[in-house]
Amino acid sequence: MTLGSHLTPLARSHIQQADVVFTAVSDHVVALWLERMHPDVRSLHGYYGHGKSRMITYKEWVSVMMAEVRAGKRVCGVFYGHPGVFAWSPHKVIELARSEGYLAHMEPGISAEDCLYADLGIDPGRFGCQHFEASQLLLYERRIDPSAYLVLWQAGLVGDLSLTRFSTGAAYRRVLVQRLAEDYPLDHQVIVYSAPTLPIQQPEIVRVALRELPEVAMTAKETVVVPPAIPLKQNLAIRAVLEALDAEAARLPT
Repeated sequence: MTLGSHLTPLARSHIQQADVVFTAVSDHVVALWLERMHPDVRSLHGYYGHGKSRMITYKEWVSVMMAEVRAGKRVCGVFYGHPGVFAWSPHKVIELARSEGYLAHMEPGISAEDCLYADLGIDPGRFGCQHFEASQLLLYERRIDPSAYLVLWQAGLVGDLSLTRFSTGAAYRRVLVQRLAEDYPLDHQVIVYSAPTLPIQQPEIVRVALRELPEVAMTAKETVVVPPAIPLKQNLAIRAVLEALDAEAARLPT
């Protein structure tokens, strides 16, 4: 996620031993750094286009990587963050390669989620943590548990049905706020978070009331975190069952 510091020794080895390296990284500086590591680094960003569906772009990424695999090359794809988190192409190209009999492997990495827990001081095990892509939350009937953390990915793209835009406006985020208002008060504080991608950067953390969320400028990289709004409620029936089991176990001979 952050240049240099988040690259594991094994991931570095895969990059250096590859015949060709395809990249979709967060910053031009990261691309230059990779070019010092390998003589044949090819950026995938050129496949994006104005008004072009991102899904078309992602399918093209798969095709260009598989062309080199089929040519007998050892291919490495480098994606910033965790290569399997909010990344369709790496999963698809591995699936396709394996179906054609090639060896394919995804090396785990550090994602924006990992950075979020560290930078915001959140322990997902304390109250529980639920994750949704922001548009998916709107388009499908999903249940929200307001006693747990809620993490909304790609909130800056919320409502983009065309998959061609790189941000949507305040009007779209108002629809998101309307949905969240079903479970949270409008004065509930939410966090807009962006992880740093260069060592000289700091995480971007903005705290606002839920009603103010539409006015916060966002792109695809910002993540919205909604802290718990209500306390955990004990399940007394289950507790009674467990206490009875404990009592029964205590009576059994050891």
